[in-house]
Amino acid sequence: MEFFVISLLNGISYGLLLFMLSSGLTLIFSMMGVLNFAHASFYMLGAYLAYSIAGTIGFWPALIVAPLLVAGAGALVERFGLRTVHKYGHVAELLFTFGLAYLIEEGVKLVWGLAAVPYRIPPELDGPLFTVFTSSFPKYRAFMMLVSLAMLLGIYLVLTRTRIGLVIQAALTHPEMVEALGHNVPRVFMMVFGGGAALAGLAGVIGGNAFVTEPSMAAAVGSIVFVVAVVGGMGSLVGAFIASILIGVLQTFAVTIDASAATIFAGLGMTVTDATPLSSLWKLTVAQVAPVLPYLLLVVMLIVRPRGLMGTREG
Repeated sequence: MEFFVISLLNGISYGLLLFMLSSGLTLIFSMMGVLNFAHASFYMLGAYLAYSIAGTIGFWPALIVAPLLVAGAGALVERFGLRTVHKYGHVAELLFTFGLAYLIEEGVKLVWGLAAVPYRIPPELDGPLFTVFTSSFPKYRAFMMLVSLAMLLGIYLVLTRTRIGLVIQAALTHPEMVEALGHNVPRVFMMVFGGGAALAGLAGVIGGNAFVTEPSMAAAVGSIVFVVAVVGGMGSLVGAFIASILIGVLQTFAVTIDASAATIFAGLGMTVTDATPLSSLWKLTVAQVAPVLPYLLLVVMLIVRPRGLMGTREG
């Protein structure tokens, strides 16, 4: 019971962080049809900016200021970069964002160095929130969950209860009509891209000190973000949420399981030895293959349901 509760909470908290990171990518794709390879770089930029701001004026101002700065950077990228290459098609957009990811990474190395920076959890959020038998659940994990859920509620309210949200949804399917009604659709696109970058920056603010803030952090999460987006369905926020929780819980439980196929065979009275064909494969534990489980899920999803769990857009 203790193992199940703590692992489930850790999995959900990790999944919610994945959703915070992937929601911006999903929002940008659903609105603009742009698959932003530099999205994880905005996550890294948010973490580094939060580290610098927190060291000067504290963590709580950094929680607000860093995502806003990343949003400004994203808006500038859309206005002076993506908008220029858009007329050349999706391949040009992909190449642009791919190159941008490298530029951001090298810029981070020039400003903050090659080593990990000491971005710490704020003292008031450090320590256990509650204890289940002998295992404790950290305050900061609960804080990450709270921020992620607040962000989910905020996105829902903005898209469904505000004028700008209605304009964004209308521009998704009928951009010419929206422009004919007097709305500046290119400006809406710039706001959406900046908002998506801000969500990635916010994930960096609360994820950078929970894990490690270093120049390779974007590469570490970049692939998993695309897995979430594809499994959930490109362009579907609901699908991204379901896929994030699924992958977060799956990986969290998997890394704690030491059983292998050889263990199952032993229970059936069959012994796996070095002479057994593919013996090294049968001896692999679930914990050892945990890092590749999301990608196996991706392969299965592409075979069974290529559009993802909740996908409605084909690209």
